[in-house]
Amino acid sequence: MATSLMCKTLGAACLGLSMACASPIAFALEDVIDKPARPTELAPESLLNDVVRAGDRIVAVGERGHIIYSDDEGQSWTQAQVPVSVTLTGIDFSSDAKGWAVGHSGVVLHSEDAGANWEIQLTGIRAAELAIASQEDAIADMEARVEAAPEDEKGDLEWALDDLYFSLENMQADLDIGPVNPFLDVWFGDNDNGFVVGAYGMLFHTKDGGETWQDWAPKLENPQKFHLNSVTRVAGGAMVIVGEAGQIHVSVDGGDTWERRESPYPGSLFGVIGTGRVNEILAFGLRGTLMFSSDLGKSWSMVNTGSTATLNDGMAEDDRVVLVGNGGTVLTSGNGGDTFRDYVRADRQGLMSVVPADGTDLLMVGESGVTITDAQGKNLQ
Repeated sequence: MATSLMCKTLGAACLGLSMACASPIAFALEDVIDKPARPTELAPESLLNDVVRAGDRIVAVGERGHIIYSDDEGQSWTQAQVPVSVTLTGIDFSSDAKGWAVGHSGVVLHSEDAGANWEIQLTGIRAAELAIASQEDAIADMEARVEAAPEDEKGDLEWALDDLYFSLENMQADLDIGPVNPFLDVWFGDNDNGFVVGAYGMLFHTKDGGETWQDWAPKLENPQKFHLNSVTRVAGGAMVIVGEAGQIHVSVDGGDTWERRESPYPGSLFGVIGTGRVNEILAFGLRGTLMFSSDLGKSWSMVNTGSTATLNDGMAEDDRVVLVGNGGTVLTSGNGGDTFRDYVRADRQGLMSVVPADGTDLLMVGESGVTITDAQGKNLQ
């Protein structure tokens, strides 16, 4: 059976396998959405998928709805009050107090108190309804185009219309099953404007802090609905989304419009960060793949990391860049990502995310929960 870590790393593809048993799964998913996370002292030692800083506080999310926070650089942890028990995959804060977390079953959670308490803002059912409404609008527009088109253009437009109908049928079938599709990442630029991305091309946008959401997926060139795994903003203000099959999308107007970029790697990309320098991007994923762009993805160069491990997440601080991945892989750079040093931790536990900790130390989360290391990823003496 696939582990939760594998589900996250493979863009939640394992959830697709479960769709063969529709009714029992629908009941189970509704149950974990309605069931609050159970308090446990083991939360800091269990699977955690993402970690961020919220001012002086560190907040991490993981399996079974676990959200934990620390006010002493990870030395001790408190479990937050969370209304769901689904696996959570991503977290972001727009300020020291306001944060959002996302996860399986299309869940979006919001906190107003630096991550101590959370409430539901969106579930997969509502997300699916929004996507279906958007698809129906697209069908209506295409039907009008077919009706008005000259005879020699109708054929291609009718093919496109058939594709829209087919996609709508799939979306309605998914809704009948239940909220199966996971969100995989979240990013907020301020207290109002944010984006969530996920499996099967899901992209939603809010302009009011998550009170309402809009289906933004039609703005991407992603007709195959490949998974979208990570979203961020880089120095200079551009936004970047990466995902399955080498998907790279860039926006220079705050996410209103997006351009598809050509990728030199056709496999899945699981993470994207900036280097801290204007318009520079590092995108990474399967088999140790790491790509660098200095022009917002218009051109790319491959970076030799010395590793073949899947890379999941990273951080940049001044000239320091740290990437973490499967099998205990930690890649560190002191020159803004030009070159990297590869270190594999002895426990070989998968690492999902990393933030700077006290001094030059690192705080990483993954299969074995929280790990605090030195600047290279080695255990503290």
